[in-house]
Amino acid sequence: MPNHRILIQEKLEHRILHGLACEWENALAILGPSQKRKIGRPLFSLADMQKQLGVWSASKNEISISRALVMNYPWDTVREVLRHEMAHQYAEQELGINGEPPHGPAFQKACGLLRADPGASRKIKSFYRRTPSQLETTDKILIRVKKLMALAESVNRHEAEAAMAKAHELIARYNIDLLTHAQPRNFISVFAGQPALRHLRDDYHLANLLQAFYFVQGLWVSAFVIAKNKMGRVLEISGTHSNVDIALYVYDFVRQFIDTQWSVYNCSRKLNCHRRTDFAVGIIEGFYDKLKTEQHRRLACDEKFALVEAGDPLLEQYMSYRYPYTRSFRRNGCSQDNRVLADGMQVGRRLVIAKGITETRISRRLLPEK
Repeated sequence: MPNHRILIQEKLEHRILHGLACEWENALAILGPSQKRKIGRPLFSLADMQKQLGVWSASKNEISISRALVMNYPWDTVREVLRHEMAHQYAEQELGINGEPPHGPAFQKACGLLRADPGASRKIKSFYRRTPSQLETTDKILIRVKKLMALAESVNRHEAEAAMAKAHELIARYNIDLLTHAQPRNFISVFAGQPALRHLRDDYHLANLLQAFYFVQGLWVSAFVIAKNKMGRVLEISGTHSNVDIALYVYDFVRQFIDTQWSVYNCSRKLNCHRRTDFAVGIIEGFYDKLKTEQHRRLACDEKFALVEAGDPLLEQYMSYRYPYTRSFRRNGCSQDNRVLADGMQVGRRLVIAKGITETRISRRLLPEK
């Protein structure tokens, strides 16, 4: 009888291959009918690769993805590599490479059409394998923000609040410098949270909080949900490396804070999951109000802060390029318990973002450590 773990592995890999096929179809949606005419759906496989994350084989009409990649990295990284290999396929089948090098003009054009990253493999290796020590030596903004967040752990309430306010001010000044000096900047897009078929109200409130105060743009994008074996949606945030790192940190911190506070709040009440959503929304809205008050204080003291409210035009251009076709959707209204919501808001007004989250992007792997 086959080993139970092997059967689980095989089932998981089968779902991943189905997910790659779904993501391939989804990526083609950006092309017009005439552009899709000569590109056919390839075969998909997982392979044990030592030096590559993905390979397009014209002779086999196959896209192979590294097994180590899909098992150890977040799904958005897998998607980026898939689109990179799709660009190789498109360059050959639709554009005709005519003896060009693998990453020549036809491939670059295909990347532009598919919104694929020409350097996906290289960038993934450098970005997702960074260690905390490497971050601290290469990103002065993150270093200073982390130091302030460490101070925000102080048992002295006033000291903790002051440290968090200073951290937010530093983040804002960093973005003001980018805008006023027109500094060149590169943008990245990563998933916050996991793809799912359904998202709760607090997910949308937290997305709004990140976009309002942490200098990133958020968009709900289609993504494969491995547990359900079908396409769902996930929040993708875009911005500079520093802003995305900080926004992901805040996302994880707030999520963990909600879990901890709900356990305390609901210990004797025994409320259902709907009330948990009310409580979570309350926490996020209470924290939102707190940050908004601090933002107004900064605006009153220094008119330069008005720049960051106007947004980053280069980020807007990046988003328009990455997602030229977007649509809005309406969520159905639902009943809520205003008392639980108000209790959550009180807790949220006391929230202080501090050092404490140890999760990194690499820990958002598909499979847990053995």
